[in-house]
Amino acid sequence: MAASTSLLLLLLLLSQPWAAASAETQAVVCAGTACYTAHWGKLSAPEAQLHCSKNGGNLATVRTEEEAQHIQRALAQLLEPRMSLATPVGKFWIGLQREKGKCLDPSLPLKGFSWVGGGEDTPYANWHKEPRSSCISRRCVSLMLDLSLLSLTSRLPKWSESPCGSPGSPGSNIKGFVCKFSFKGMCRPLALGGPGQVNYTTPFQATSSSLEAVPFASVANVACGDGEKSEHYFFLCKEKAIDVFDWSSSGPLCISPEYGCNFNNGGCQQDCFEGGDGSFRCGCRPGFRLLDDLVTCTSRNPCSSSPCGRVATCIPGPLGKNYTCLCPQGYQLDSTQQDCVDVDECQDFPCAQECINTPGGFHCQCWVGYEASGPGERACRDVDECETDHSPCTQGCTNTNGSFYCFCKDGYVLSGEDGTQCQDVDECEGQEGSLCDSLCFNMQGSFRCGCLPGWELAPDGVSCIMGPTSLGRLAGPLQGENTGAREGRIVSSATMSSPTGDPKDTSKVALTMRKSSLPPNASITPAPPNTLTPSMSPGIWIEPSNHHSTTTTSHEDSTGEDLMIHQRDDGTDGQKLLLFYILGAVVAILLLLALALGLLVYRKRRAKREEEKKPQSAAHSYSWVPERAEGRAMENHYSLTPGTDC
Repeated sequence: MAASTSLLLLLLLLSQPWAAASAETQAVVCAGTACYTAHWGKLSAPEAQLHCSKNGGNLATVRTEEEAQHIQRALAQLLEPRMSLATPVGKFWIGLQREKGKCLDPSLPLKGFSWVGGGEDTPYANWHKEPRSSCISRRCVSLMLDLSLLSLTSRLPKWSESPCGSPGSPGSNIKGFVCKFSFKGMCRPLALGGPGQVNYTTPFQATSSSLEAVPFASVANVACGDGEKSEHYFFLCKEKAIDVFDWSSSGPLCISPEYGCNFNNGGCQQDCFEGGDGSFRCGCRPGFRLLDDLVTCTSRNPCSSSPCGRVATCIPGPLGKNYTCLCPQGYQLDSTQQDCVDVDECQDFPCAQECINTPGGFHCQCWVGYEASGPGERACRDVDECETDHSPCTQGCTNTNGSFYCFCKDGYVLSGEDGTQCQDVDECEGQEGSLCDSLCFNMQGSFRCGCLPGWELAPDGVSCIMGPTSLGRLAGPLQGENTGAREGRIVSSATMSSPTGDPKDTSKVALTMRKSSLPPNASITPAPPNTLTPSMSPGIWIEPSNHHSTTTTSHEDSTGEDLMIHQRDDGTDGQKLLLFYILGAVVAILLLLALALGLLVYRKRRAKREEEKKPQSAAHSYSWVPERAEGRAMENHYSLTPGTDC
């Protein structure tokens, strides 16, 4: 082990001249668990990435504002020797690129770009202007530096995207690039108790004498003394325990009895105590203890520095040398074992229906139509929407699991946008016509059929048949009875009560010749039956009261028996009135015919008189010679015998 350590130190020592020669072209800043190096060099983005990867790193990522500040410090160190640059603005490549064929995404902070070192999209961004919406070429991002504002941390370098360049043509104003190297841990800088100098050589071949944190596996070259009498010591940053990194040395370095505690506090972190013989030692204040390096102090309570995360609780170990981080219920330790992350309890399906995860816990939620029940409200039960006081339906309601549906009684149909209302069906105005053969009375939720006088309802309650009483009435007026006050009725099918069952809504109709009385919600649709003869009166038929001696009118039961239409006018008067109407119509027709004939005779006589009154012309004294006489005049005059030829 000692031989391998010595060989490593020798190799690093031999590489120092090259590092010193390149120190002017790069600067390094280490913080946390990463180091950032800024380099001069007019390289394309692919060439810069290749240079970083050869030393175990990548072009730098700027995921947070803190990282941007570290990179700005590295760039300030790089530019400090060259503050007299002719151009005040320069660009340095970082590891943010967008491949060819991948388009701009304005909704994301990185606009569709991604980090060369991998990882998800980060919330931090500092664009100089909106990137170009181009998908046909590869695009890379650089930092724009304003040298006049470089020292102001409030004005961090802006991001500028451009083509990634090519060998020999890096791009406009490209001055260099920034690399990033990550490590598992860091050592503290070495403290000197006397005159001397420390130079650190990192694993990525960067050298510096002023690192705030030294990365793991770095070598420290300590030169104690001045001039020719200086002595050189080499120390290695090692991992002495899990997540504990320190140097392979103990005690103050370069101590001198001449200076004692007067030089750099003897190299001690807190207190320095001198001995009588010129020696000294380091000590710690109350509540702290000295570490194994005999220089550094740490709290006796390892939790005093709050090493655990915001949610985790620090528990000191025995003798105060270590600690343990504990997480509250609903959390678990992350990979660093120092912070807590939320546990998604919903992955174990603790709820009956829906589970919603929350920081440190969860809660159950029921679907629409259900409500929480049981311990912890993890179970769900169906909500009965059809309860008497909460039913949304106007008539019938049927509850189902998680829902419900409405229905209507006979004679009604569902209506409304939500399907909870019921509307009366007018059976007398259906698409196929009335359901009755003759009269149809629409009621709320039902209908009634009736017949014209001289007809009565058939047993089916819909059709009309000729009544036997009407035949006797047609033979002549009834004898031995008072024709001035008679009663009749129209009998319908079985009466149907209203949907509410209220007797006042039961269908009843009372008709008279002079005044009719119907419920306000009833409509009458006449539909003459096919068997009606022309001899029948079109009015309301009056039936003798003795034919219906068993029926009642004013005391009819609310549940409904037969629809009764009572009439108190004389039936013979009605027939006489009908006969009068018919005779009047015949007389009117005859009068019209007589008028038409008279008009026709008048016009013929007038035309004849006009012919006789016309004057005669001179042509009327002449007449045409018959055709035969004309034949004789044309005979041969030289014939000896008239009428014969020679």
